[in-house]
Amino acid sequence: MDGSVLQCVSEEKDLGVTVSDDLKWEKQCREAVKKANRILGTIKRNFTDRTQSTLIPLYKSLVRPHLEYCCSVWNPHFRKDIELIEGVQRRATELVKDVEHIHYNDRFEHLGLMCFHTRKIRSDLIDTYKIINGIYNVKTELLFDYDQSGRRGHSKKLFLKRSRLVIRKFAFINRIVDRWNLLSECCATCNSVNCFKPHFE
Repeated sequence: MDGSVLQCVSEEKDLGVTVSDDLKWEKQCREAVKKANRILGTIKRNFTDRTQSTLIPLYKSLVRPHLEYCCSVWNPHFRKDIELIEGVQRRATELVKDVEHIHYNDRFEHLGLMCFHTRKIRSDLIDTYKIINGIYNVKTELLFDYDQSGRRGHSKKLFLKRSRLVIRKFAFINRIVDRWNLLSECCATCNSVNCFKPHFE
């Protein structure tokens, strides 16, 4: 490029996301979990108050953002990667006094948290809403096509493009289409993001 030989690398970090040459996200998952665990360890060492009112806000503001940063891009779909990330939230909820012995899923409900997988879907749907409604400065037609088949569903249904490779199948613009199309007319046509978000609380 411009007379310079470009170095061949197997991975590159861009805006804090590690992109591998095979477009798998194992390295990004490990790095996100490493950062989150480091902060979780700091919280465990420095806070003696283990009540829900103290630990959950700390987890949401200091730990969880590392697990969800740009997850619409690197969205892990392999079970081993998802379980690696879920493990951080599992350890965080075990720190909360009086709920450490409750089953993992029951702890979630008790503490008012969502599992990582559910939050990923919610995040994808919110991003899709913002793209379709012009809130993000991107050209919608470059990412999505509207479904013109006239079949049942809401008025903003998207067309699911065929994908031969798993990489494309789990890319944002493909994986979200079916879930978006299942929304009700009332939800898909909300007039603001703040009106749209409560449908997934």
